[in-house]
Order: sequence, then C-alpha cells, then structure tokens
Amino acid sequence: MDTLTHALSGALLARATAPQNADDRTLPLGRRLFVGFLAAAAPDLDFVISYIGPVEYLLHHRGATHSLILLPLWAYFLARLCALIWRRDRPWRAYFGVITFGLGIHIAGDWITSFGTMVLAPLSDVRVGIGTTFIIDLWFTGIILAALAACAVWRASHVPAIAGLAALCGYIAFQGVLQERAVEWGEAYARGAGLKQAEVTAQPRPVSPFNWLVVVRSGEEARYSFINLARREPLRPAPDAGTMARLDAAYLPRAQAQWVHGNRFGSSPAERAIAREAWSQPQFAFYRWFAEEPVLLRVDAGNPSTCAWFQDLRFFTPGRDTWPFRYGMCREEDGPWQLFRLDGNDVRVPIKMGSW
Repeated sequence: MDTLTHALSGALLARATAPQNADDRTLPLGRRLFVGFLAAAAPDLDFVISYIGPVEYLLHHRGATHSLILLPLWAYFLARLCALIWRRDRPWRAYFGVITFGLGIHIAGDWITSFGTMVLAPLSDVRVGIGTTFIIDLWFTGIILAALAACAVWRASHVPAIAGLAALCGYIAFQGVLQERAVEWGEAYARGAGLKQAEVTAQPRPVSPFNWLVVVRSGEEARYSFINLARREPLRPAPDAGTMARLDAAYLPRAQAQWVHGNRFGSSPAERAIAREAWSQPQFAFYRWFAEEPVLLRVDAGNPSTCAWFQDLRFFTPGRDTWPFRYGMCREEDGPWQLFRLDGNDVRVPIKMGSW
C-alpha cells in the first residue's frame, strides 16, 4: 500500500476509536488524528534501506518496522517521543493506543497486497500476504477520503469513520471474491490444457478491482493472462488516451483472453543451461527467496559477456514503461558470475558483492 493511503487509514481509525468523553488524560481530537496519521505512515520509514542498496531493500523492506512482534516496542518508543514533542502535557500512555492502532492498520494494509510482509520479524523472514489489493488502489484510497470528508462534516459523530472502515472491509472482501473467481477461471484453463498438478494464482492489477493477472504454473513452465472479470468487450483507447486508460485496456474479457508462455529457465537447451547455472549461484539466493512467480526474462549470450535475467510476474503491469525487480547474473567468458540488476532503461547496473 502507498504511504499516503496508509497514513489516511490511520487517521480514519484514530477517529473511529476516539473516546466519547475526552478529559485531561486523553488527546484532543485534532492531535489524535494527526498522531494516527503519522503512526500509520511510520513503518515505511524503512525506505531508507534503499539508499544502502537494492538487494538490502528487497531483503529488509516490510521487515522489522512491519513486525507484529516488535509492534508494542515501536508503539512505546513513538508514544514516548510524542509525549516529549508535546512537552508532556499528556502522559505517553495517552498516545500509546492510537499509535498501536496506526501501526497495526499499516501492517494490515500491506498484508492485503502481493509484496508480502514479514510480520514475524526478526524471528522469521517469511513474507505473508493475501494479495487481494493492488499496491496503489484508487478505489481503496477513495473510500478513506470519502469517510474522512464525512467526518469533517459530522465532527461530533463516530459513525462516518466506523462506516468508512466497514466499507473498506467490505471492499477487501469483494476483492477476495473476485480473486477466487479469477483463480477458478485459471484452474478451468489448466484442466482444459491438460496441465496436471498446476498451481494457479491471481494477482490484483491497477485501475479496476476486476483487473487480474492469472498465473498458471506447472513445474518450471508458467502461463499468464491479463483479464477483466466484468468486461464483455475489449477497451480500445484513443491514441491520445491517458495513462489510466492505457493501463486498463490491457485487461481483456475472459472469452478473449490471451495466454503468454514463460519458463523459469527458458526453452532451448543452451538457454536453460546458462539460466540454471546463474539461478543457482549463492549470490542469487536473495532473489530465489523473494520471487514468488519467477520467469526468465532473457539470456544474453554475447561475446565475451553472458547474462541470464529474471523477473517476478507479481510486478508485471502491461502499459507501464518499466518493470521493477529485474535481476540477473553475468560473467565474462569463463570468469566468475557477478550480480546485476536491470534499471528502467534496460541498462544493467552492477551490484557490489559484500554490500549485503
């Protein structure tokens, strides 16, 4: 979830949980909303890890600051900090509850996306996520904004905030139903294609809750399709159509769906040998841990440099100019393998070993 939506959700939850009768031990409503806003944004301070390096970012983003185990510790620290900032006109305990709610709703907001959240850090690096909601969901954000606007009109009532939170829960449940429908459609395709023991996943995509990427994986092979569950006819955007229209047009009605075939290690024997060797390198362990839907992007078998590039289908969004989290291994002739990533301009960027 984007940081602004996180922060807005924290303000909404702060309003919904505000005490009915304020006194000297509780926070003024305006301050409570502000603290909830900041607390729900705070876990994303781990973006600073990206300045250390891209591998460190993948290894640690949504880690310690997103941990349910460490949440009480973070809440205590931030509550103490808030009490100091406001010159101790309220005890730190007055801040602890709203900060705990803010941190908690942030973790929940990331849990519903596909990136995954290490809720048990530092005891475990397992990433969990149900993947019902795209990382930037304008409908989700719009529900929060509408509820906050209603709170501004009916300031004395908890009802708009509670109704807004209920609407968010209903929207996520609706997305869960759509995800199940997308998976069932993928399973029907797998049966028809004779793919035995196929694993089917559905990844949410932008613009509409009806837009999904369906991935059917059978062994090392992956087939994927971009569909819209409600559409009967494909969209045909005008040449001067905006970004949203271009993104939305990539998702076809199920009856006209197109399947793209990919493979974790490629198709030809020579390509597969290079890709397998690159994939198994110790330096590439972080990507084997991170990528849930890996496929081979390509093999560059040049002279003298040879590279194998991989990508994660979870982050493939047609219509975008760039695709994040593309990594590979390269070597010169028979030299050692070295780690690289592809930037937005398809330029390979070396990653120094030992920096992570």
